[in-house]
Amino acid sequence: MSLSEKVCGPCNYFTPRLSEEDIARLSQQTLGWSVLPDGKICRVWKFKTYAQALTFVNQVAVIAEQENHHPDIEFGWAYVTLKCTTHAIKGLSENDFILAAKINQIQLDQRPVATL
Repeated sequence: MSLSEKVCGPCNYFTPRLSEEDIARLSQQTLGWSVLPDGKICRVWKFKTYAQALTFVNQVAVIAEQENHHPDIEFGWAYVTLKCTTHAIKGLSENDFILAAKINQIQLDQRPVATL
């Protein structure tokens, strides 16, 4: 089953962090996202207008609410930066990659740029 077909499960401080091998495997299914050294994954999008960026953020918010897993969002004039982590474990869980895969399915007039 692909990540985008899965559903985020509940997490708490007993949820295990992903191993380096699991992170590498799941990263292959979330193209465009970079693994950061602080236990997050990140992707940046560029848009033509502020309104397009805001529309994208609103679509991300719908997915995040459906999955009950919420990325950190930074946006401004024609850009959006998303960072995903599992706050309860201060690191990455499968939920972060499920959310990233679902966000990658959003279709907009967007130009992803290099990630952090």
